[in-house]
Amino acid sequence: MSHASQTSSTFRLAAAALAVALLSGCAGSIERWIVNSRVHQGQVSLERGNVRDAVLSYRLALKVDPKNPKARAGFVTASADLAQALYANGDFEDALGQIEQGLHYDPSSVRLSGLRSTIEDAKLKREIVISNYPTYKEAGVALQKSYEALTTSDKAILASLKRFSYTYDTGDLTTAIKRSYALQLDVVRNTNRLIYYRQLVSSGIPEASQTTTSSGAASLLPLP
Repeated sequence: MSHASQTSSTFRLAAAALAVALLSGCAGSIERWIVNSRVHQGQVSLERGNVRDAVLSYRLALKVDPKNPKARAGFVTASADLAQALYANGDFEDALGQIEQGLHYDPSSVRLSGLRSTIEDAKLKREIVISNYPTYKEAGVALQKSYEALTTSDKAILASLKRFSYTYDTGDLTTAIKRSYALQLDVVRNTNRLIYYRQLVSSGIPEASQTTTSSGAASLLPLP
């Protein structure tokens, strides 16, 4: 091989090596940009309370760089927030699944571990309640509606008081007093219903037997 050919071959090899180095550096820069962008999106979503979007953004960042500390920490925080929201909606299984995903990136997370224990405890309690009181949910919803009605009554009393502030008509005060008495009676009535509801839920007596069996049985639930 001639000297010119050797020089040309060396030049081509050097050029190829340089191109690989440049492309590798460029790829690294692009990856960092993607990760940083996703992490920023996750932070913004968390600040706005969009926990699902935050989880997605951090997950996409981790797909590019699984070891990125900001992405890992953000994913753990977002997972805990989402799991808490799912738990509050009664979606125990999805909440526990999200917790496991978070623990994958931070097995020592106190918040995730504590939330998992809380949900598992609630899940056990729910199974006990359902087994003894299948219609507990319907009764609970009825109670909620009763207390929502109290809020309506309270607003009506406030409306009468505000009306008196510009009408100076004592009739408005009389109306407020009557509604206040009625509200007081409703509060007592709902409180008694609430106490009975708690008694049924915690008694451990099957619902079919509650009408004929004393409710003095020991509670199966560690309720306060």
